[in-house]
Amino acid sequence: MTRKQRFQKLIEYFKKNMPVAETELDYKDGFSLIVAVVLSAQCTDKRVNLITPELLKRFPSPEKMAESSIDEIYEYIKSCSYPNNKAKSLFGLSKMLVEDFNSEVPADIELLQKLPGVGRKTANVIVSVLYNMPAMAVDTHVFRVSARIGLTIGAKTPLETEKQLVEFFPEDLLHIAHHWLILHGRYVCKARKPLCEKCGLKDFCKSYPVTL
Repeated sequence: MTRKQRFQKLIEYFKKNMPVAETELDYKDGFSLIVAVVLSAQCTDKRVNLITPELLKRFPSPEKMAESSIDEIYEYIKSCSYPNNKAKSLFGLSKMLVEDFNSEVPADIELLQKLPGVGRKTANVIVSVLYNMPAMAVDTHVFRVSARIGLTIGAKTPLETEKQLVEFFPEDLLHIAHHWLILHGRYVCKARKPLCEKCGLKDFCKSYPVTL
């Protein structure tokens, strides 16, 4: 089976079995989304969704958060991973949004990466989810699942994975394909114990059965 055929079979499967796929992070606008995505680094969406209601009730806008302090932000997010670093990032990005971007979350990957705590993955998530732009964010799930299935070959970094996926997925499907791979990795193709027997992709998965 060629890689192009493998992509096509995966697309056919998910179009039929997961026609709707979107982020599991709760958000209502650009600011709440970027806050949630920054908090989600090495932290579960479930935990983030427990943290953000009170955090965003206290800081509903970048202006409110920029007027606060790192220490106060920390108190709201201390139950997530790396709260010290994330408090600094949230404070810094809020100030920059206010001072440099008129309090609007930019729709540009390069500009987004100027914000504290925002790397390429986070920037891709923002433009994809918020602005429906054709971007492929590569987190640990996407990186792992893409390699296991055989969508990527020899990719050693998230950027290499991103480039290969962008090359083979149709541009109009990049937005949803990102969520297909994340959700499949989160609930089926798990890191330590993949549920191969329940997987609808096993007939064309390059690694089936997965041996760990």
